[in-house]
Amino acid sequence: MTAGVASIGDLIAQGHAQIQTGPFGSQLHSYDYVISGVPVVPTEAIRERRIDREVCPQISPDKASELTRHSLRAGDILFARRGVQATGHIGVVRLPEEGFICGTGAIRLRVASGSNVVCGEYLSHLLADPASISWFKFHAIGATMPNLNEGIIRDFPLKLPPYQYQRAIASILSALDDKIELNRRMNETLEAMAQAIFRDWFVDFGPVRRQQAGETDPVAIMGGLTPDPARAAELAALFPDAFDEDGLPIGWTEPSLASHVEIIGGGTPRTSNPAFWGGEIPWFSVVDTPSGSDVFVYSTEKSITAEGVAGSSVRLIPAGTTIISARGTVGNLAISAREMAFNQSCYALRSSKGDYNFFIYLLASHAVERLRAMAHGSVFSTITRQTFDAMSFPSPPLPILDALEALLGPMFDRIKASVAENHTLAETRDYLLPRLMSGEVRVGDLELESAA
Repeated sequence: MTAGVASIGDLIAQGHAQIQTGPFGSQLHSYDYVISGVPVVPTEAIRERRIDREVCPQISPDKASELTRHSLRAGDILFARRGVQATGHIGVVRLPEEGFICGTGAIRLRVASGSNVVCGEYLSHLLADPASISWFKFHAIGATMPNLNEGIIRDFPLKLPPYQYQRAIASILSALDDKIELNRRMNETLEAMAQAIFRDWFVDFGPVRRQQAGETDPVAIMGGLTPDPARAAELAALFPDAFDEDGLPIGWTEPSLASHVEIIGGGTPRTSNPAFWGGEIPWFSVVDTPSGSDVFVYSTEKSITAEGVAGSSVRLIPAGTTIISARGTVGNLAISAREMAFNQSCYALRSSKGDYNFFIYLLASHAVERLRAMAHGSVFSTITRQTFDAMSFPSPPLPILDALEALLGPMFDRIKASVAENHTLAETRDYLLPRLMSGEVRVGDLELESAA
């Protein structure tokens, strides 16, 4: 163990690190939030050593300039400050997040540049270890709404091996993280492609407009989606070449969003009955929302038993079902990768017309985007069944939906496979960390030893 360092507080006292709480809530108001601006990192964006940029609200550049002391740098470690599920989790700021603002629900720990006592990358892995997260949750203040503060973070006990060993350990663990991040970036690209196809077909009516404008090349009609002329011709033939008097493609209708989906409510087994909990059935809540564009959820923090399902209002949903959070953190989306249940703060969405899982997921994503735009950048507070009644969306002939599912299936299958691989990589990383620290596992030819 590094001499003179027994806690994070010792690192701070010796000048090897700094700690700072995000801006007080009174410094941020609803009118500061905009559709496009400087992202602010909230509690819910901090997870798995990452900052989930997709859930970061944004503030005006003028407001951000008033909060420069809370501006983030690459390598900063952010603690999720409050919440039953989030408390104790950390995120690491990477280059793309430099200049973001540390939110009210976060506490920033910054390792001093040039320190030869603690490696920031190693420290972030140590703090993200499940045992460390459990320590912070145990010491958090408040049962209903647990909170961390600077004092608790300072008290966190540290056992630091020599600096060069820290760097070697961090290198091994970060190689696993790099592979996880590569998979996530690929997932982002694949989901962006799927979103672009959905928007072109159902929002911008691209194939219809291009035909109406006189385009005859099937590949061009489909926007270069496929270079195969025969396949492009098959797809183009599904779309009309003109609009009706309502501005819809001929033969299409525009019913309410509710007509597209079967809306399923969730539930929670009685927490006082231990026979209902800890079983084999995943039980989804908003904390289980996949990071970024991972889309699919395999496992959840809490699970329930078949007895819990039978003894409550819980509904089981099959693999491929879209889940949307409706209260609290609103608008988070996931697709179930296996049969699971979910709590009453969410809805499950199934197609009312057939097996169109990917269309429903993209439709829900588009609806959330519209709701956020209507809220002018602020957070919309709830989604109800009436929300689905109040919004409309074009309804194409079913062969177009069949073609969409066939086209998107391989993309989402690849995303699903990457999520499964990342789960295995994360388990490997979490298995290695304590063993690398103890010396049970060697770094190269060096066996880690305690630096007494």
